[in-house]
Amino acid sequence: MKKLIATTALALCAASGAMAQEKTEFKVAWSIYVGWMPWGYLEDSGIMDKWADKYGIDVEIVQINDYVESINQYTAGQFDGVTATSMDTLSIPSGGGVDTTALIVGDYSNGNDAIILKGDSDLASLAGKPVNLVELSVSHYLLARGLDSVGLSEADLDGVINTSDADMIAAFATDDVEAVVTWNPLVSEILESPGATSVFDSADIPGEIIDLMVVNTETLDANPDFGKALVGAWYEVLALMATGDEEVLTAMAESSGTDLAGYEAQLASTEMFYAPEDAVTFTASDTLPDTMVNVAEFLFDKGILGVNAPSADFVGIEYPDGTITGNDANVMFRFDTTYMQMAADGGL
Repeated sequence: MKKLIATTALALCAASGAMAQEKTEFKVAWSIYVGWMPWGYLEDSGIMDKWADKYGIDVEIVQINDYVESINQYTAGQFDGVTATSMDTLSIPSGGGVDTTALIVGDYSNGNDAIILKGDSDLASLAGKPVNLVELSVSHYLLARGLDSVGLSEADLDGVINTSDADMIAAFATDDVEAVVTWNPLVSEILESPGATSVFDSADIPGEIIDLMVVNTETLDANPDFGKALVGAWYEVLALMATGDEEVLTAMAESSGTDLAGYEAQLASTEMFYAPEDAVTFTASDTLPDTMVNVAEFLFDKGILGVNAPSADFVGIEYPDGTITGNDANVMFRFDTTYMQMAADGGL
């Protein structure tokens, strides 16, 4: 399960109140999604252990089937890092007062998320129709961006129906459901249905649905070797993926519940940053702050940008050049290219 924003998590207290200390044992959590499958392979293959040993530490990578629960547990201090989208990072841990750093910018969705209608329709025909999606998720964000592109808003719909990702395929098969918004692998399956038409997808808003490995900022600052080990291991696996290593890709495919062809199809609609220098360039771009301002405004509009957030500027977000959007007195989300740059420079 990917990308669900848990409103309950916003009530969690920051568990990292005390200054983080130097330590040698770390835990990070991940959940199944095309761009995060390397984390499972890192654990199973021993590559993570190799890099952890290099720095004299131990890193345990734990798969959690419930995506939002993994972020909740990170926010509560049970993990030092977690896979999350930029939007969910802003709303849950950062909005909840946990200073969090995007250590690895792994990819952005480039077609993995889509608005799908029945029949030969276009995006404007959503007016007056109900739409099924996982409410307050990146699907909801994609819908908002799509509607805005044709001069519509959610008020022009016949309501948004909160639907679990587990129920999405069955829902689309019923006569009552006219439109859904979801993510892969569900998108691929639904588009195989007769008459299903994708009218807007994440390729129409490139670089806005961003998938990360985020870590506790205080923990990272106190333990830079933790960051070095994670980043070194990550890019070793991505280098294998970039060469099309079938053994590696097949292992990831099977772990995600598909076959090699199915996994490669999902990768085709994912802009993976296989090379660390590409991740650095994207993260340092002038467009990222604009994207995050849009995300913050969406979250505030939905009432989920932290507890009692007074405005869309409630949380400060810091970028690699030191600039900040939002409240510079409440910086709780940081995009830091330091460790990815080390990988690009061969310095790990």
